[in-house]
Amino acid sequence: MKRRPVIGITPDYRPGSPDSYSPYPWYALKQLYGNAIEFAGGTPLLLPYHPNLIDTYIDLIDGVLITGGDFDIDPKLYGDTHCHEAVKLLPERATFEWELAKKALQHDKAILGICGGMQLLNVLEGGSLIQHIPAECTQALNHQQTNPRTEPEHVIEIYAGTLLYQMANTSTAMVNSSHHQAIKTVGKNLKVNALAPDGIIEGIENPHHRFCLGVQWHPEFHISDVDKAVFTGFIAAACS
Repeated sequence: MKRRPVIGITPDYRPGSPDSYSPYPWYALKQLYGNAIEFAGGTPLLLPYHPNLIDTYIDLIDGVLITGGDFDIDPKLYGDTHCHEAVKLLPERATFEWELAKKALQHDKAILGICGGMQLLNVLEGGSLIQHIPAECTQALNHQQTNPRTEPEHVIEIYAGTLLYQMANTSTAMVNSSHHQAIKTVGKNLKVNALAPDGIIEGIENPHHRFCLGVQWHPEFHISDVDKAVFTGFIAAACS
């Protein structure tokens, strides 16, 4: 039997409080992420935040999935001296994911960044972010949908000649949307592969790596064939 590639997944993190799941620090992850990896032929493996074990993690895994979450990257990392009041920082997670993604790229592991994961990949390559879309893009669509994420919110245009287009085999797709930040300036070596109608960047990729893809929406919900294709292509690259 052919070995299923192992995909390291970064969970979310909360410091804990008496009125939450636990009074002690805890991890959380939507089941959908693991389901999407398994459905595409991979083996999901959660990676706790132990920076000293990143080299060991890299030896164990074939690919990395940087997930979304209810937190933001510190604006200092992309040169902003101010921090919008809507920005939520989670230093423990940001530090771990930053070092993990950097090491994964150094070892040319397949890497997929979803929502905040895409934004991290962009900042890691020297790009910057819109800290709060409603404050900076007054004509933007609603990128924080109020209807369930199992339903699409808006269309995106997928650019021909990109990895995303090759996998999706279409120039348009309907996607869900749950983010208040977006890419402002694109990091070096990255190319935009998808846009929303309002100009918000919906996807990036790095053609200099085996597989380095970021998408702003949440394809783990599998609301379209394009969503499934993102994971299928990711797992196929992790196998190579």
